[in-house]
Amino acid sequence: MTKRRGTSRHPSFYRDQGPYKGILGWLMSTDHKRIGLMYTLALLSFAAVGVCAGLLMRLSLIAPGKILTAQTYNEVFTVHGIIMIFLFVIPGIPVAFGNFFLPILIGARDVAFPRLNRLSWWLYLAGAVIVLVSLVLHGRPPDTGWTFYAPLSIESQANISVAVLGVVVLGFSSILTGLNFVTTIHRLRAPGMGWFRMPLFVWTLYATGWVQMLATPVLAITLVFIILGRFLGVGFFDPSRGGDPILYQHLFWIYSHPAVYIMLLPAMGIISEIIPVFSKERIFGYSAIAVSAVAIASVGSLVWGHHMFTSGMSDTARVIFSLITFVVAVPSGVKVFNWVATLYKGSIVVCSPLLYALSFILLFSIGGLTGLIIGALAPNLKLHGTYFIVAHFHYVMFGGAGFAILAGLHYWFPKMFGRMFDERRAKIGWLVLFVGFNCLYFSMFILGYQGMPRRYFDYPPQYFTGHLVSTIGSWITAAGLIIIFGNLVRSFFKGKQAPANPCGGKTLEWRIPSPPPTENFERLPVIKGEMYRFERED
Repeated sequence: MTKRRGTSRHPSFYRDQGPYKGILGWLMSTDHKRIGLMYTLALLSFAAVGVCAGLLMRLSLIAPGKILTAQTYNEVFTVHGIIMIFLFVIPGIPVAFGNFFLPILIGARDVAFPRLNRLSWWLYLAGAVIVLVSLVLHGRPPDTGWTFYAPLSIESQANISVAVLGVVVLGFSSILTGLNFVTTIHRLRAPGMGWFRMPLFVWTLYATGWVQMLATPVLAITLVFIILGRFLGVGFFDPSRGGDPILYQHLFWIYSHPAVYIMLLPAMGIISEIIPVFSKERIFGYSAIAVSAVAIASVGSLVWGHHMFTSGMSDTARVIFSLITFVVAVPSGVKVFNWVATLYKGSIVVCSPLLYALSFILLFSIGGLTGLIIGALAPNLKLHGTYFIVAHFHYVMFGGAGFAILAGLHYWFPKMFGRMFDERRAKIGWLVLFVGFNCLYFSMFILGYQGMPRRYFDYPPQYFTGHLVSTIGSWITAAGLIIIFGNLVRSFFKGKQAPANPCGGKTLEWRIPSPPPTENFERLPVIKGEMYRFERED
């Protein structure tokens, strides 16, 4: 028995407990921690495929001329988008860190519906397999872009129907996960844990759960209409049959803009956990951060129209959507202000989780501020079809959700795996990634301002320098990711045994052994004070 398996009195969740052993024991498990780890492994595997597709796109754009044909470029572009959005970033933090830590953070032994949680995992796996099968079936891989815009998605001869079906199945997994999380938070909080004693990561999962339940069905129904249009000739979105393709855009973005907050709200929750621990300061404005999570989820569901300013909507609708876009930035600004205020005069411990958290604040702020630029009507009409949108999108998704995932991996790695990682290698990996990321995407802001259209497989010579810098940045970014995950994999096998609380955290996960026991707690905890109380050292 290895140390990772815990003690005879407190067996680690890595030890098989039920009737099934080995791989089957993991696949049939209802333990939220095992399900969270399986999600993590699957997410990172799919992300690796998506990153490779992105690198291939950047290689094709290193110089003017054709490395990939237009059709092949569209297929690679679509594969990259579908995998990174639907298989990685949207489910990412909730299903991985949410599944693993939500019950522990609220003092519960599992989620409210363990078997439903297992079903959510199976549905995610099934949906992912269906999506990947669409890439290799007879015919062409999907080529419409990850948005599946109609009427192209109805008329295309590629394997659109299979990919769309996979995304629908993934949607059901997301809905069930949101339902499980909301119920768990309502019903299973430890004695004494009122709403304003919950960890802030739990608040963001709660807000995210509601978005998953209320917004995802809209996407599922919309994509079913696409399938019906392809097989039965139903003309919801086909203008040749009296349909309206603009209606598809409305329905798609009614889900897909709230989906941004499925990605970002839990990311903000991770940052809210890391900042006070490594500044040794009580979180500034706890209530404001908690309420702002709900405000972002609520107001963020009303701004989908800013994706469609160039689609021909009325001037009145444009003004309203633009105004709400500026309003939704306010609660995000509240969070950033409170994080910086927490760091102010704190006893800063510079380590890799904090470096990723600080990177998140900077990169997300750049993404958010550029979002305000394109949320205004006049700049949007100029920049909507350019690389400026690509840069903004990736600063929010990769610079926001991506860096938060890496922050969470490094922060909770000792708790999840019972091993310590090499801090020096982690900092080197962070530095290489940070430099590469900004080379890769900041140059796209400049390209977009110069007028470089997005989605093009070739370009005029005047855009060569920007694309060259961006492609070199993609290689540096890939090198950083290799260093980061090489360090984590090595540490999983050879890292030192992790203590229960290596970073001095105050939330409940740091009060149990590393890795956690199967039942999480020998006795359910009783909460008698706030979660973020740090004693100042004189």
